[in-house]
Amino acid sequence: MAKENAHITTFIQIKGLVQGVGFRPFIYRIAHQYNLKGWVENRNDGVLIKVNVSYENLENFINEIKLQAPVASNIFSITHKITEPEEFFDFRIVKSENSSEEITDVSPDIAVCDACLEDLKKQVHRINYPFINCTNCGPRFSIIRDLPYDRYKTTMEPFVMCDTCRTEYENVLDRRFHAQPVACSACGPEYELILGDRSINDFHEILDQTKDLLENGKIIAIKGIGGFQIACDAQNENAVKTLRNRKVREGKPFAVMFKNIKRLQEFVHLFPQEKKSVESWRRPIVIVQEKKKLAPSVSVGFKTIGAMLPYMPYHYLLFETLDIPAIVLTSGNLSDEPIEIDDSNAVKNLQHIADAILIYNREIYNRADDSVVFSVNEKERLIRRSRGYAPEPVNLNLNVDGIFAAGAELVNCFCIGKDKQAILSQHIGDLKNLETLEFYTESFNRYKKLFRTEPFIVAFDKHPDYLSTRFAKDLNIVQVKVQHHHAHIASCMAEFNLDEKVIGISMDGTGYGDDGNIWGGEFFICDLIDYQRYSHFEYIPLPGGDQVTKEPWRTGISYLYKIYGNELLDMDLQILKDIAPSKLNLIIQAIDKNINCPLSSSAGRLFDAVAAITNVCPVSKFHAEAPMRLESIANPGIDFGYPFDLGYIVSFESTIKAIVEDLLDGMDVAEISAKFHNTVINVIFAMASQIRKESGINKVVLSGGTFQNKYILSRIEKILEKEKFEVYSQLKVPSNDGGIALGQLVIAAKRKEMGLVVPKAFGNE
Repeated sequence: MAKENAHITTFIQIKGLVQGVGFRPFIYRIAHQYNLKGWVENRNDGVLIKVNVSYENLENFINEIKLQAPVASNIFSITHKITEPEEFFDFRIVKSENSSEEITDVSPDIAVCDACLEDLKKQVHRINYPFINCTNCGPRFSIIRDLPYDRYKTTMEPFVMCDTCRTEYENVLDRRFHAQPVACSACGPEYELILGDRSINDFHEILDQTKDLLENGKIIAIKGIGGFQIACDAQNENAVKTLRNRKVREGKPFAVMFKNIKRLQEFVHLFPQEKKSVESWRRPIVIVQEKKKLAPSVSVGFKTIGAMLPYMPYHYLLFETLDIPAIVLTSGNLSDEPIEIDDSNAVKNLQHIADAILIYNREIYNRADDSVVFSVNEKERLIRRSRGYAPEPVNLNLNVDGIFAAGAELVNCFCIGKDKQAILSQHIGDLKNLETLEFYTESFNRYKKLFRTEPFIVAFDKHPDYLSTRFAKDLNIVQVKVQHHHAHIASCMAEFNLDEKVIGISMDGTGYGDDGNIWGGEFFICDLIDYQRYSHFEYIPLPGGDQVTKEPWRTGISYLYKIYGNELLDMDLQILKDIAPSKLNLIIQAIDKNINCPLSSSAGRLFDAVAAITNVCPVSKFHAEAPMRLESIANPGIDFGYPFDLGYIVSFESTIKAIVEDLLDGMDVAEISAKFHNTVINVIFAMASQIRKESGINKVVLSGGTFQNKYILSRIEKILEKEKFEVYSQLKVPSNDGGIALGQLVIAAKRKEMGLVVPKAFGNE
């Protein structure tokens, strides 16, 4: 009993996302609650606490920290040790110190909190001030230049606090204590509306003008947290169509911001996990089922909406004035280029898209697009990981220190290893042009500085022509080549800290194979070191190479020609009627003579083929449109599929034949789509069962872009779990190529751990 009441001096270290989220004031309040004496400090390696405390209160104090931590924080570890006795007379917050090369997590940007929204209407110096924030909300990653997270190391440095803000900033009991972006209407950033030759600085007039512009069908470019966005009335078809034409964005759906949750629920079906995601402090775009239609050109035929709620004070203030329930809010960029962040570039590059441009005078340092999620089996899953999520790390059991993973080509993210943390970049985009490569290079250099690392090993995709591969090789450090689909599976394994043999099922559009062919319908037995290609989808020629991704009818013809030969010319299929005979003959000649017809085992191309043969989507206007449209029409009431042939190679010849027969019999394409999806599900289950029977392995890992298909993922997970498989599919990291870098990182780390990576430039594979 005496021991429990005796006071000891204890040193506590908290690691995780604990900077920029109000953690020190939170610790201060709890310390006062327990009447503790000592100090708390921010360092680049975490939050450090030194207190005089009894054994009993130490346990209660640490439990209280775990249970009551700020909503945007994420504690990875709390460690404590008894130190030499030291006398303290009060509890205080001490100045941040940069003590080592260790780092703490950097906070993603946080949606404005409810308390600040209340202050918008109450605090005299912040009435309708559009940059209101506190320790619990506001910009973080987008403005940070370096650690520790202090104002002078952010883009708020030029804004000198007024006396009122300074008092709040220095008052440990104030909600804005050490809130680095703290500001008010007297001392903070300001908006400016550029409307033709006019420049408007009065904020009330700006709100009035933006209201009038949007309600009259005009288009506005708006500077957001992580970059510019383009807005118009989501119910005005002329406005949306004009935006689509000006942005040269023919087919891809637009994201929509709704005024509030009540208005959102008028237009969409919102299930519990979707509601939780859309209202979370991360404020992603959530893919949900539409209930009531917006302008037709918003979703261009899809039955889903990419919906989000306001997350900046400006969004709330704008919707207060608007008489419309929703606005399109899409990325402010030229086609295939990164989202604009610079005011002058935005004015120059977006003026042909937008009728007015709204800027503000605080710099965006780190670009970050809106993140995109969807829900399957009541779990949030990422499609695009950026604002609100990056650069939050993935915690691992492997030491990945000093490893850089370059990622893939499409929807690129790179990854940097720091101790046992994988730090994924924000969404970079498709590495296909100089502008995106410059963004990639800039972000890589900034991550190295911010997270205090100098890579000595680089992992990259085996595809020789990827810009990410070339970038990696130019670093002139130890190289580790990683097969694309092995990286997909390892990415999912890393998220769940798996380090053993698994059944790896990877399905996507394209990945460079060991035999020089295009892989994408793969069944592996693998671990983090290596893989055995147990089975795969049958190879099919892709006439025109990469052109097939834009013209799925080419892959459809390839499947039909493989099965029917020249008989296909006489078949009564709509797709064949829509293709000029001369073009059809050229495709057949190319296949016969093997002219630019690489072989592919890709699941994505199989979906393309079926979408084309059924005439659902013979031509794609954006990446993966054909599989998306095929999924969107599938009749969920159909629970049986088509025949297929299972062996070392999975053949869909009998599947395609049955689809053609159903088409000729006049079956509804919604039923055909469902039967095809069920067939793919049956193939996955049959192959997983066969591998388990032969190998005894019970853990199944699902990864690759195909598993963003809700119809397939929701059903195959349940079927496998019902048969007592342990099933793993990605949640916190995209299963598309945006998650590839994480897999590359852990494969390189495991090979290094096993002595398979030698310390010399241009090392092993």
